[in-house]
Amino acid sequence: MRKPLSEPTEGRTRLSRRTLFAGASTVGALAAAAVLIPRATTEEAAAVAPRPKPEKGGGYSLSDHVKQYYKTTLI
Repeated sequence: MRKPLSEPTEGRTRLSRRTLFAGASTVGALAAAAVLIPRATTEEAAAVAPRPKPEKGGGYSLSDHVKQYYKTTLI
């Protein structure tokens, strides 16, 4: 008597339509992810011109955001 065709042959796995489509969809998803993921740029950040050193030392400046902070601390 012969074996049914649905059983895998010895030492080999049977490639079914389900596993074929699952593999193809996995490859497609990986290809789409590779396209959509932004690539790291090698450009260096634009150099910001350094401020001149203060003449009297310290370097503290009373800017607008510091003034706003001081206003929030008043009781």
